[in-house]
Amino acid sequence: MKKANPIGVISMFYARPFTRANFGTFARMKAAGADVVELLVPEPGELDLAETRKAIADAGLECVLAARVNLSRDLSSSDPAAYKAGITYLEASVGIAAELGAKIVGGPLYGAPLVFAGRAPTPVDGNERRRRIDAVVAGLVQSGRRAADCGIVLGVEPLNRFETDVCNTARHAIEIVDRVGAGSVGVMLDTFHMNMEEFDIADAIRKTGNRLVHFQANENNRGFVGSGHIDWASVARAIRDVDYSGPIVLEPFRRNDEAAGVTLAQWRAPAVDEDGPLAASVQFLAATLAFARQTA
Repeated sequence: MKKANPIGVISMFYARPFTRANFGTFARMKAAGADVVELLVPEPGELDLAETRKAIADAGLECVLAARVNLSRDLSSSDPAAYKAGITYLEASVGIAAELGAKIVGGPLYGAPLVFAGRAPTPVDGNERRRRIDAVVAGLVQSGRRAADCGIVLGVEPLNRFETDVCNTARHAIEIVDRVGAGSVGVMLDTFHMNMEEFDIADAIRKTGNRLVHFQANENNRGFVGSGHIDWASVARAIRDVDYSGPIVLEPFRRNDEAAGVTLAQWRAPAVDEDGPLAASVQFLAATLAFARQTA
């Protein structure tokens, strides 16, 4: 019987970019208790897809994908070339997912990256905001058709206000997904972003309901699950209540060797072996989810 809520870890916990040289980390993920690896959608030439699929399967893992949007491929852009490239990118990501055996492509699919893409936030008037959302919906309708043809689901992820000005809350994602109106396009939630933007994390999960297609479990400080102040018991109960049985992926990017002047927003490779804390974090989350199911 398929495991409820298989727990995974994102590949960039170990390395970025992730290449063939990092295939050994698949076995480390599995040893830490993970059943899923979340890969960033490979850029052209980064990975041989058939070889990668085999390496993932040989380690006993499943795969999901995280899309990488930027200003040159952006569904919310007013630049026709960037908008068209945004659709092309999502359709290509669906094809890559099919080749890797992945069933989910998630992330801020709507585009509009802010600071981390080198774009400062600026005021957006009502007309421009409506134009953006209309464009995003139309782009996801088209990309969703390709996803449906391939048996793939697209997950629209809200990000916090410092990373996008299009979709910041579960309510925003729900509005977009409901307008798309396709079973191949759902909502993806991440507790790191929810901790900043939701009035109540558990309530937001429940309101998302059966639209939820992917979930990332992350601490308020990007540390290991269980090390911060997120109320995981209430999160687990909400996941149970909406009958979400899909993958839950961890993205613990916080390192314990930070010093003044080290920008937390910048990804850094681990300086020490963190497999032990990862395993403990996976066990903590698995136990919390299991207890919630037992107390339904």
